[in-house]
Amino acid sequence: MTEISGGTAGLDDDERVLVETAAAFAAKKLAPHALDWDAQRHFPVAELREAAELGMGAIYCRDDVGGSGLRRLDGVRIFEQLAYADPAVAAFLSIHNMCAWMVDAYGTPTQRAEWIPRLASMQTIASYCLTEPGAGSDAAALATRAERVGDEYVLNGVKQFISGAGASNLYVVMARTGGAGPKGISTFLVPADAPGLSFGAQEHKMGWHAQPTAQVIFDDVHVPRSALLGETEGIGFGIAMRGLNGGRINIAASSLGGAQAAFDKAAAYVASRKAFGGALIDEPTIRFTLADMATELQASRLMLATAARALDAGDPDVVEQCAMAKRFVTDACFAVADRALQLHGGYGYLTEYGIEKIVRDLRVHRILEGTNEIMRMVVGRSIATRYRDA
Repeated sequence: MTEISGGTAGLDDDERVLVETAAAFAAKKLAPHALDWDAQRHFPVAELREAAELGMGAIYCRDDVGGSGLRRLDGVRIFEQLAYADPAVAAFLSIHNMCAWMVDAYGTPTQRAEWIPRLASMQTIASYCLTEPGAGSDAAALATRAERVGDEYVLNGVKQFISGAGASNLYVVMARTGGAGPKGISTFLVPADAPGLSFGAQEHKMGWHAQPTAQVIFDDVHVPRSALLGETEGIGFGIAMRGLNGGRINIAASSLGGAQAAFDKAAAYVASRKAFGGALIDEPTIRFTLADMATELQASRLMLATAARALDAGDPDVVEQCAMAKRFVTDACFAVADRALQLHGGYGYLTEYGIEKIVRDLRVHRILEGTNEIMRMVVGRSIATRYRDA
């Protein structure tokens, strides 16, 4: 029987089919290989394309050009199920989907027709290029430039910590076309075979071994004017930030799936482990720990659903809702995974039990798509504005 993270209670028939389909795919295609992929640092492109055959390559892109036309709420549920099997793979797929949405939402009809069908099938795999060596959390300070020369743009600069770098086929790049600050930033679609595009050495990371990470280097990279997303300069920072609203809840969903898997492993372990004359699960302190973990998982699931619905509805407080969800869920779920390791005792530290991999994979979720310190700044700014203007 396929394990389903969080169950299917409260879902209608269509929602249940989506969740069960994602869970079954994850159980069959991801879970059996997750530890090997982690050990071998293998990027499972074939399995990602199999996921795309089930509609997971462009989940919330419009269906007129090949997207699945689903909601953000559906996406969150799908990523949770995939992460139950392998958070690193689920997280990469969430980044690819963020890139696909940016093309779908802001691209011209020609750009959408050219790229979305390929992104939906994942014959074209996409990477998101915002962070730079000198501009991490302060994304508006990015220095990569795109100079207009006739009917082309020439890009120069370096992007840092790019998931999929060297393996992806398309890079969604934020570069400066104007002056300092966010209004001087534009977005470009740069194919991997563009002359002058190269990649740094693969980073050796604490977790996320099943996806490559490296610098993306632009050395007089020439792209046609048609590579400018939306054919409009100066809107790139807004595109990047709106993309991150969805990216944040998707990464949080990946934390939730991983933490639920860790919880289930820990609960099963303490139920079977004998100590002090009985099963560990009969110890009150163990039960209290499990109760707290289960409560935090449920709170995370509810908060994610609220943020996803706000994003689907275009609520005015959507930035705050997504930032809250990202901060709370990634912090809470990392703590759940860490306690699951603790409940395993020394066995939790061993690779074969799968818990230490989940802890390693979930740790970075508190950093990327905006660190959780930045999420606090976003929420705090919203609170200050609301009460100052009241």
